[in-house]
Amino acid sequence: MIRFGPSGNEKRFGETGHKSTVEAPQYIADMGLNAYEYSFGRGINIGDDKAAEIGAAAAKLDVALSVHAPYYINFANPDDAMAEKSYNYVLNSALKCKTFGGNRVVFHPSTVGKLTRAEAVELTKKRISVLADLIVGNNLDNMWFCPETMGKINQIGDVEEVTEFCKFADFYIPTIDFGHINSRTQGSLRTEEDYERLIVHVINNLGMERASQMHVHFSKIEYGKGGEVRHLTFDDTVFGPEFLPLAKVIKKYKLSPVIICESDGTQARDAAEMKRIYESL
Repeated sequence: MIRFGPSGNEKRFGETGHKSTVEAPQYIADMGLNAYEYSFGRGINIGDDKAAEIGAAAAKLDVALSVHAPYYINFANPDDAMAEKSYNYVLNSALKCKTFGGNRVVFHPSTVGKLTRAEAVELTKKRISVLADLIVGNNLDNMWFCPETMGKINQIGDVEEVTEFCKFADFYIPTIDFGHINSRTQGSLRTEEDYERLIVHVINNLGMERASQMHVHFSKIEYGKGGEVRHLTFDDTVFGPEFLPLAKVIKKYKLSPVIICESDGTQARDAAEMKRIYESL
C-alpha cells in the first residue's frame, strides 16, 4: 500500500494549538495521511516513554512511522573512530525507531571531503558492508535501512551510488529524494520519462520487490551550481520538481512506496496534495 505523510510538524500544526508530537498522528490522519517521519537530525533527543506514546497514537490510526538518523553520519570519513560514531548513529536510530513501532531508518551516506569521489564511494561501500553485519549482529535486520540520495554535488548519493550501497543486504532499500536529485542535476526532472529512468534503474538493480517498497522524499528545492540550497513549498513555480509525472510512473509500475514530504513548513498540506494527485490518476 502506498503511503503519504510529512517529515515532522508543519507550521499550521502549532498555529492551530497543537503542543506535542503525540498529537501529530491524529492531525495528519484527519488530512487523509498515513505516514510520518520523525527526524533525529541534530541528535536522538527523545525519551523512550515519549517515543512509545507517539508510536501508540500512530498505531491506532494506521500511521506508519519512520525515522531520519542524525545528519552527522559520514561513512567516507577516513577516521575509523568517526566511522564508529556513524555506525552508532544508525544503530541507535534503529533502536529508537523500534520504540516508536516503526521499521524504516533513513540515513545520509557520506560526503567527498578530502578524498576523490571514487575513493569516497569505495570507502562508503566498505562501511555500508560493515554496517550490514552490525545490523544483523544487533538483531535489527527485520527493519528497512534506507540510504538517501543527496542534494549537493559534493555529497555521495546519486541514484547509481545509493543503489549500489543497497546491494550489500536485502534490508537496504533506497530513499530516493527527487528534490535532491533535481537539485544535484540542475533541474533534470521534468517529464515522466525523466522519472521513469530513475525508477527503472532501481528496479533493474534491486528487483521489483525492493523497488516497490522504496522510501521516497519529495519537495521542491531551490538549487545553485553546487546543488541544493533550501527547501521550498509546493507554491514554488521556478525550481521544481513537479509530482504529477512521478505519480504517473508510480502508478504505471504499481509501486507501493512510503512518500514523505519535506516542504518548508507546509509538509502535511503538500503531502495531502501529492495524495490527491496520485488518487486522481
